[in-house]
Amino acid sequence: MRRDTELLDAIQTYFDALYACDLALFDQVFHPACTLFDADEGRITVDPIADYRQVIAKRVSPVSRAQDREDEIILIDWLSPKAATVKVRLRIHANVFIDHLCFARGAEGWRIVAKVWHLESVKA
Repeated sequence: MRRDTELLDAIQTYFDALYACDLALFDQVFHPACTLFDADEGRITVDPIADYRQVIAKRVSPVSRAQDREDEIILIDWLSPKAATVKVRLRIHANVFIDHLCFARGAEGWRIVAKVWHLESVKA
């Protein structure tokens, strides 16, 4: 199915953007109004996409350190033909994250409109 392939391509773009800290890919997959949420420290932290973009811009990329890729799709939950929630696991340096990505399909294709993340573990 076309929608499946297009969403899978968008998820791969997400993985590639974070692995390479590639802002062109980042801008391609994140909606400009996206917001990120985290509650790992007992309180809800909310970050606008512009702040997260700056974090990615300053981060040393895993690809530059020749880190093996560790990213996987755990679940895709279709809300409609134009909306899906995707659960993924990925490693950025020593940190292993679980992300819930809310995707919406508009004129520019599948874009992440919200992200809730959790630091699952830290590897040595």
